[in-house]
Amino acid sequence: MARRRAHSDTPLDQKQQELARLEQNLRKQMDDLQRMIEEAPRVAEEKTRREREELFERASSGGRRLDVTMALNDKRYSEFRGETRRPRSLRKQRREGQLLFLVLVIALSIAVIWIATHLNF
Repeated sequence: MARRRAHSDTPLDQKQQELARLEQNLRKQMDDLQRMIEEAPRVAEEKTRREREELFERASSGGRRLDVTMALNDKRYSEFRGETRRPRSLRKQRREGQLLFLVLVIALSIAVIWIATHLNF
């Protein structure tokens, strides 16, 4: 006599259970998204109302129109003015650049002379 497997042990039943679980998860996600869609206008309205109230609070705070604390800091008149020094003289960099230029011109002239002597024009 052949024994039958238990009903829940077959691969087909396992696949059906897995699909049912996936369907349940998808339905839950769909319900959450639907609820979010329904709440979106209310949330947006609340956000704009809150921003409006915040703007009103700032406007009616009674502060002076040109409040110094709200002005941007000007780096020319910074409190750390002593730390910024005049840039150093660029004489050293200029001299190095001139020397490099001279070396490159000499190398180019040597290459031109070598090419002229080895190629017969």
